[in-house]
Amino acid sequence: MNLLSLSAPERRLLVEELLARYVRCLDDDQLEAWPAFFTAQCRYIVRSQENASRGLSTAAMYCDSRAMLADRIVALRHANIFETHRYRHFVSALLLDELSADALTATSNYVVLRTRTNGVTEIFSAGSYRDRIVVEDGELRFAEKLVIFDTDRIDTLLVTPL
Repeated sequence: MNLLSLSAPERRLLVEELLARYVRCLDDDQLEAWPAFFTAQCRYIVRSQENASRGLSTAAMYCDSRAMLADRIVALRHANIFETHRYRHFVSALLLDELSADALTATSNYVVLRTRTNGVTEIFSAGSYRDRIVVEDGELRFAEKLVIFDTDRIDTLLVTPL
């Protein structure tokens, strides 16, 4: 697939579909499928807005390969102990930026609602996705996904990817 040969609406639709499949995977607790959204040598970083704006590298979550993403899910399923909850992601304000034949960058906003076993739903996280997306084997995949959350902290353990 050559991204330059596609119209702007076609490119946008492909990226919207990628993001929709990504958040559905997370919301439906299909986490073992999550690493497949990324290239083998990728970066997935969850960082506060404060650290991002100050150029600080400290991250709440940092993975630099698909294998690390898969390890994270194994740990989540077998080692971590946390309260059962459900997430619901909402993604909006998608903008496509830099473009080449086989890559593009995109930014979007996200909000994640968390519902705990007591039935209370609350905003868990809000911020932006800053993505570098590449064409690999005819599919769009994340080469880099920066999740920049708006607050300076996360109120509980961050166990599930954002």
